[in-house]
Amino acid sequence: MSERRARSASKDTRGDSKNASNGKDARKSVWRRALTPPAAPPARPPSPRPDPPAPDPDDAGSVVQAALYRDGVRVSTPATLADTFRELRDEPDGVAWIGLARPTEAELLSLAAEFDLHPLAVEDAMEAHQRPKLERYGETLFVVLRAARYLDALEEVDFGELHVFVGPDFVITVRHGAAPDLSAVRRRMEDTPELLKLGPEAVLYAILDSVVDGYLPVVSGVQNDIDEIETEVFRGDPKVSRRIYELSREMVEFQRATRPLVGMLHALMAGFAKYGTDEELQRYLRDVADHVTHTSERVDGFRQALTDILTVNATLVTQQQNAEMRALAEAGFEQNEEIKKISSWAAILFAPTLVGTIYGMNFDSMPELHWVLGYPFAIVLMAVVCTSLYVIFKRKDWL
Repeated sequence: MSERRARSASKDTRGDSKNASNGKDARKSVWRRALTPPAAPPARPPSPRPDPPAPDPDDAGSVVQAALYRDGVRVSTPATLADTFRELRDEPDGVAWIGLARPTEAELLSLAAEFDLHPLAVEDAMEAHQRPKLERYGETLFVVLRAARYLDALEEVDFGELHVFVGPDFVITVRHGAAPDLSAVRRRMEDTPELLKLGPEAVLYAILDSVVDGYLPVVSGVQNDIDEIETEVFRGDPKVSRRIYELSREMVEFQRATRPLVGMLHALMAGFAKYGTDEELQRYLRDVADHVTHTSERVDGFRQALTDILTVNATLVTQQQNAEMRALAEAGFEQNEEIKKISSWAAILFAPTLVGTIYGMNFDSMPELHWVLGYPFAIVLMAVVCTSLYVIFKRKDWL
């Protein structure tokens, strides 16, 4: 029986002493002032605690499920948060498990007022986009987890965020994203009442185990992607560089989800003796810690492998570019050789054409026009010029 439950029960029982009620109201007034806007009228003297404000009916859809358990068995399924609070106070040995999905501010504030949740933790749960962490505020444990799932159709990793408040007699889960599937966790715990009866810490273990188990399909999917990428790299697929970059970014996010979780579980294990954690539950948590460590090591290996693949791909692309440049250079060299040959023969053929053109102008006053040796001289001149050019071009390897 927790201290909070004892104070709550004494307050709701008529005729009992009001000292416990006044003490609890005084303790909770600090959080109410921090979490709720200041009211216009002055505060009234302490009175028996009314039911906390219920959330707006329009936002009731964010409460996925709320249930009350005793000795590991569900005894009630309240429809609203107000009903959950009331029934928990009426159940001396009960444990409330409240699941929320993208809750409204009013819902979180009502939970904070009822369970004395720390304002910093409530602020984190409102804003989301937090890194995995574990914080203890008095008797309440606040845990932030990053769940992941692998989307086969898109070949992408989808990340979700989960905030868990664990107190002496309550567990509150605030989910931002599709993962993880906490309904499966709830069914599993309800099917094993001997585990659920261990209390809120057992629920936290089940949630941690579900998140870590959800990493396994992601690891398998990423491994298949890396195998395909290696094939594409050596096949010369031009789109593989983008795929490597996108998968590398996902692995960075995966590292951010798994690395802190290793330290968080070790911190939980370090507090086993201090907080009197059940021995069987200790074994379960150590098993989860082993799985997280293995997954974290695999993710580190994936990122290193992708870095190596990116380096190999850059090398192969450079080699391919060099080969293409070499082929272009060779083609240009061959083309240049052909141009040399064509230019050489054009020069050789141009010489007799020039001589023949000059002596074919048929002017009466041209020298050697009526010379008897004029024709043989022109032929010999053409032959000498063509032969000379041929010898010159041949020596220069143009022919």
